[in-house]
Amino acid sequence: MELPLGPAAIRGLIPHRYPFLLVDRVEELEPGVRAVGIKNVTQNEPFFQGHFPDYPVMPGVLIVEAMAQVGAVGVMTLEEYGGKLALFAGIDGVRFRRQVIPGDVLRMEVEISRLKGRVGRGKGSATVNGERACEAELMFAFADRVEGE
Repeated sequence: MELPLGPAAIRGLIPHRYPFLLVDRVEELEPGVRAVGIKNVTQNEPFFQGHFPDYPVMPGVLIVEAMAQVGAVGVMTLEEYGGKLALFAGIDGVRFRRQVIPGDVLRMEVEISRLKGRVGRGKGSATVNGERACEAELMFAFADRVEGE
């Protein structure tokens, strides 16, 4: 798989679509080991309409979701998980260190620490200009896709 992965390649691996696809490109990838993705945060993001109209801040839960999407790309490139859905199973130790605002380039890195059967675990971090914005332990489960999904 040739890097960087752009939106079309990412959409081929995970089912998320606009406005919920929160990864613009994947720059580094070791399938089943680690992945690094980028989100260019723009003023035009739909969530800024209500969070907050006069003080736009990317919701923390969407930063965590963006990290999870990067982790999913890192796993879904493995042949044994191709065609499956990666679903959240849990989140531990979430810490937010700085706000993410329009104009920021959010860099998300996920290191997969465990993959066994239908479950996995990874450590995610998100930074802006090298400054930590968020960190979390991500747990996920894999499900078969149902026809029509």
